[in-house]
This record gives sequence, C-alpha cells and structure tokens, in this order.
Amino acid sequence: MFSRFAIRSLRAAPVTPRTFSLLATRPASVVARPSTLLFARSYAGGHGPDLSLTKENIERRILDIFRTFDKVNQDKLNLDSSFTEDLGLDSLDAVEVIMAIEEDFFIEIPDAEADEIRTVRQAVDYIINTPEAGLH
Repeated sequence: MFSRFAIRSLRAAPVTPRTFSLLATRPASVVARPSTLLFARSYAGGHGPDLSLTKENIERRILDIFRTFDKVNQDKLNLDSSFTEDLGLDSLDAVEVIMAIEEDFFIEIPDAEADEIRTVRQAVDYIINTPEAGLH
C-alpha cells in the first residue's frame, strides 16, 4: 500500500522548471578560476622588433610622432627642442602633439601636467615616469 501511495504522489507532483544556474551549484573553485595576467611594457604600432619601453625606444617613438606633424620644423627636431620656440608649434598644435602621445602610449595626461610639457625631452621623461604607459 505504501508503494502505491508513493507512486501516485510522484505522478501528481508538478514538474517545475529549473530556476537556478548550474554555475551556482558548482564549488567556487571551479567557477572562479583566477587567471594570471602578465603585463609587458610595450607600445603598439609595429615600430620594429624591439617593442620594449626602453628610454631609447620612447625617445624614438616620440620623435616619430613629431615627424608626422607638417608644422614641425624638421631641421630643429631633437630631444631638447622646444615645442613653440624651436619647432614652431602654437598652443593648439602642442595640444595635438600631447594627444598623439597619449594615444600611442595608451595613457591620459592630466591638463595641468600636459601644460608643463614644453620640450621633447620633457615628453620622454613623462612617459618614462608613467608606469601604465604602453599597457593595453
């Protein structure tokens, strides 16, 4: 008699859809496997095989950025060149150069700090002293 009762109750039990995720039933160690992220300081753009952010590569990269601007006096372009006095850039041009540096090194330079960058060497030094530069 008991077995008939059990069978009848199973037949009468409504079937409810699953309302929980399979992920929720697994142990946390299975669901959340931490992955190790390794960051290497490099910059994009395919500028040769050596993509590390060494001082020499930063200098070369920033000089390359200046070479792309038509208004820059190429004859006076060197690390000690002043944006305005030597290279002939006005304040708007200098902002465009800073924006190009930000884009190439994947950083954002605060306006107050960008206003202090007036020479190519200062731009290089800023990138050298910015740990997140080149990480993407």
